[in-house]
Amino acid sequence: MSEKSADKLRGLYLVIEGQDGTGKTTQIERLAEAIRDEITVGKTDTARNPHHFTKVVMVNENALIDSGLPATDELAKIIKNKDFQLDPLDNVMLLTTARRELWLKIIAPTLQQNGIVVSSRNWWSTLAYQGFGQGVRRSYIEEITRHFLPERYVEPDVGVILKLDDVERAKRSARPLKDDEILSREKDTFESAGNDFLARVNRGYEQLAQDLNVPLVDTSGTVEETFDMICSILNL
Repeated sequence: MSEKSADKLRGLYLVIEGQDGTGKTTQIERLAEAIRDEITVGKTDTARNPHHFTKVVMVNENALIDSGLPATDELAKIIKNKDFQLDPLDNVMLLTTARRELWLKIIAPTLQQNGIVVSSRNWWSTLAYQGFGQGVRRSYIEEITRHFLPERYVEPDVGVILKLDDVERAKRSARPLKDDEILSREKDTFESAGNDFLARVNRGYEQLAQDLNVPLVDTSGTVEETFDMICSILNL
């Protein structure tokens, strides 16, 4: 998509970021439901929907299941399969490919229809995991991302980063898994990379929140408390 056409996109692109175990998926599901309650799809109810948003679409970047597209699901399986032992730069390129697919086929079309995209993760994950975690230069990650994706993706309309201390995050990650989580946990090369790596990623997210001026939300409380904080930041 050309920059000119990207400039014409309306809608709202909203990102919830953070390390594994911080509850991103749960929060985007609750957030999408809450936003749907505030808009009337296909109608012009200015009281509930003053911007005439048409729909809400959830995207789960880097997920092994239901990321948004079957192709990006398969790319995530390759990236997270520890048996492949991919080079960090390979991960950056594969992740960028997956994000470009989601942008072209899900996110941009939704914004063009004046819809709202609620996304779990975006390229900030690569800055945290491949940058702070695996040592790839942040400037190189940004250069690649900006080369293949437009400004609207690189700088979402609204973003929140969820945080959780290393001890609590480890406890949550050790919980019993649901059936649809087993494949993800077994094949997740990053979760099995060790505590030092995960600690670097955690510190990386905190640094990114400061550098990018993105609100940081502590998720050590209940799901409801975290959701209330997110809604307060988003003025919902």
